[in-house]
Amino acid sequence: MVEAHHVLLAIAGSGEPNTARLLSSVGLDQGTIRDALGREFEHSLAAAGVSLGRAGVPRPDRTREPSPPVGSSVKLALERGLGATGRKRDLRPAHLLIGILQAPVGTVPRALALAGVDRAALVERTRRAIAGEAHGRGTDDDPR
Repeated sequence: MVEAHHVLLAIAGSGEPNTARLLSSVGLDQGTIRDALGREFEHSLAAAGVSLGRAGVPRPDRTREPSPPVGSSVKLALERGLGATGRKRDLRPAHLLIGILQAPVGTVPRALALAGVDRAALVERTRRAIAGEAHGRGTDDDPR
């Protein structure tokens, strides 16, 4: 099942310059997000009294069908992202990033908290970047 943390990893690895710039402004890239998700996984297991120990994280199962179903965290992120744009055809990775970051609970908020990321500040920075794009300007970090 594809969940919001998978989409966040995909956005980080997509090479799309605006979202890459926004994520890097808070020290995130695909590797740091993957590390934060790993820490969140271990932290959640520890809360349940389970330790990975030597077992480690299971390897991905590549035998599944090529298109796994979309999970509820992705559907909710899409709804929030669409709310940030108003029109479905205007949806961009930055809108989806906002939708992911605005999740009140879940894997992504816990992982980013463990990584020390201020999600509210990143949402605001992303909104400003989107507004700048709409007006023909770059992001805060890249004025045109």
